[in-house]
Amino acid sequence: MKTKMTELFDIKYPIQCGGMLWIGKPELAAAISNAGAMGNLTSGNYNSPDEFRAAVDKTFELTDKPFIVNITTMPSIRLPIELLQDFFRISCEKKVKAIEIAGAPVDKFLGPEFIPMAKEAGVKVLHKVGTVKHAVHAQKVGYDAVTVAGFEEGGFPHKDNVSTMVLVPRVAEEVDIPVIAAGGMADGKSLASALCLGADGIMMATRFLATKESGVHENIYSVLVEKNENDTSLNLQSLLSGFGLQVRALKNSIMKQVEDVEKQGGDLTSLLPLISGERAKKVWKEGNADEAMLTIGQSVGRIKDIPSVDELISRIVKEAEESLKKAFEKIAG
Repeated sequence: MKTKMTELFDIKYPIQCGGMLWIGKPELAAAISNAGAMGNLTSGNYNSPDEFRAAVDKTFELTDKPFIVNITTMPSIRLPIELLQDFFRISCEKKVKAIEIAGAPVDKFLGPEFIPMAKEAGVKVLHKVGTVKHAVHAQKVGYDAVTVAGFEEGGFPHKDNVSTMVLVPRVAEEVDIPVIAAGGMADGKSLASALCLGADGIMMATRFLATKESGVHENIYSVLVEKNENDTSLNLQSLLSGFGLQVRALKNSIMKQVEDVEKQGGDLTSLLPLISGERAKKVWKEGNADEAMLTIGQSVGRIKDIPSVDELISRIVKEAEESLKKAFEKIAG
């Protein structure tokens, strides 16, 4: 299954894991890469350059296949900009295959020298975007590809609320660099649809969360299988509007409290105790899904089991091929 995405990353299948705080660690990243897709080492899991460097080294020990490093370029209390710059430099020094930027453009947030730094090191740079405008900017300043995320995605979709179905072909018509579809991607039908829309592959996060190698608590696995596409909500529109973002997360008691604080005109400071990443870290380990903001996408409605990573990727590729074949058969009559 060859596309511009597989050629760019030198991978077997056009499937990438998205960044996942507390989940995207060496073990999961390596499992995905070893299965022929693109694993994701999420830099936000680490609190210092030394911790991150050790994680990169461990990932290289677990796989000799390409993997991507996620760096989220948004204001953070725990992760100052200087640390994010260190993450980028270390990724270039270690010559990881690619860096995924999620948030503000790297040239504006980290500095104009960082894309040239990656190019000199032979490291590809992607930008996860939610608008056509941002995709065009990414191509203009030298990104190697864009991940195009519709508002179905978990995490921080763009406030414009454009679906993946509409956004992917719009971006594919405007840029020449590889386009990776995200938001609602979960199976082979997703991959087949994305290719037909003009994408060169897909990025998934929620679906990879629901694999044996993600290592979350058994209760979380049960939640992922039981919930459907109506069990997430969009919040923080007013408080994140300055960044053009909002949050999609699983509906639970914490998100109900977040909604109440928003309605009462509360600020980000009053919400931090509710939406803290440390809460999610505890929930993934201990299993009470009501105790944290869990950034899960609408693709949760497509999750029916908890396979191994290898089983999932093999299934997706087979189903994508079958779906495309059936579509052509329908056309042929």
